[in-house]
Amino acid sequence: MRRSCKVAVIGGGMSGLVAARELLRESHQITVFEKSHRVGGTWVYDPRVESDPLGLDPHRAKVHGSLYASLRTNLMRPLMGFSDYPFTGCDFGDTSELKFPRHEEVLHFLEAFAADSGLIGFVKFGAEVVKVKRTSPDDELSAPWMVKWVQADQENIEHFEAVVICNGHYSEPRLPQIPGIDRWPGKQVHSHNYRTPEPYLNQVIVIVGKGPSGFDISVDVANAAKEVHIASRSLRFKAGKIPGMENIFEHEVVSHVDPDGRVHFADGFSVLADIILYCTGYSYHFPFLEINNLTVDDNRVGPLYKHVFSPRYGPYLSFVGITSATIVFLTSELQSKWIAQVLSGKCTLPSENEMMSSVKEMYDEMEEAGKPKHRTHWLYDKMEGYLDWLAAETGLPQIERWWFHMFDALLKSFISFGHGFRDKLEKMPYSNLLNEVK
Repeated sequence: MRRSCKVAVIGGGMSGLVAARELLRESHQITVFEKSHRVGGTWVYDPRVESDPLGLDPHRAKVHGSLYASLRTNLMRPLMGFSDYPFTGCDFGDTSELKFPRHEEVLHFLEAFAADSGLIGFVKFGAEVVKVKRTSPDDELSAPWMVKWVQADQENIEHFEAVVICNGHYSEPRLPQIPGIDRWPGKQVHSHNYRTPEPYLNQVIVIVGKGPSGFDISVDVANAAKEVHIASRSLRFKAGKIPGMENIFEHEVVSHVDPDGRVHFADGFSVLADIILYCTGYSYHFPFLEINNLTVDDNRVGPLYKHVFSPRYGPYLSFVGITSATIVFLTSELQSKWIAQVLSGKCTLPSENEMMSSVKEMYDEMEEAGKPKHRTHWLYDKMEGYLDWLAAETGLPQIERWWFHMFDALLKSFISFGHGFRDKLEKMPYSNLLNEVK
């Protein structure tokens, strides 16, 4: 028998919007809580930065957004849409033909998706959720959830049968431990607080981290900086100046830093630096969630069955968008379909014990393979099987293979071309790109 649940969706970014749409399609009653005054989440550009550039001070005035002004997607346009709402329909000035859209166009797409899906009327804007908890002991699983939020300086409370958490994970900086950093005199900044290159004029900068943001920011800030030195666990080129780059150098990891301002790399090179800029990612953070049986340990949110449901509280507590190294929009869409159908009774979950066994099996496999905890939600080579499983679970046909072919081609291009991968692929027809991985 189909049932309709009263559901709280926390977050009005991409994951929250697609979750809301899928819940409505299954006839659930929803409220979306969004602490800002517009939808879009992490895709809303905010020129402000935090008072603490490292994001360590718990009392700092927090800025949710982490976008830098020049940001473009690292997935091509066809991979940035949903299965039945493609990104290609967007038109945003002179950027509309870019294979890798600018952040403004992604926001425009999400706003159009929300409007076309009839979601705006279900969103409480300016509503920051400050507490989510059970209203009765844990063994009474039929009890509703209490959600407390602040809106216009007023506290409000409402009870829900289920909660779907979609608050994103690009606002709480994650930092490495560097020997000697407590006595290093230079400035330290996390990429969360990087916006434009101008404040870094004529500075010598060390960038720690070589993921997508590390690549992008190194090229962007090099327009103003004197030198940019990238510290990486795996060198793409021989240590030294990167071919084709005027003032960007690549090195092995930072081994230690000195009180005189010198930064030492594992390859034996050292440089007197003005700034260390950390492009080291973010931590999952759910400060409003007051429950037992769920923790964040070295960026492992757990236990979660298939990265979505809490075995203890499923199906009434779920997460969308925890996974990374995946086709993000499509993954969130399929996770949302699964949640909506489980709540309506169209799909069923295994027992709590069976879900816990599945989680333990995943953890054991990671340990045997030597994978660190912080890669728990990193899909990568498991993405294809995971998305096909979600599709089958929700009654959909197998995912069309072009999604995976294009993702694989992008990954290979990123490895091959490094900093120039977007420029290289902008000139290549989609058909040529797909043919390279067949």
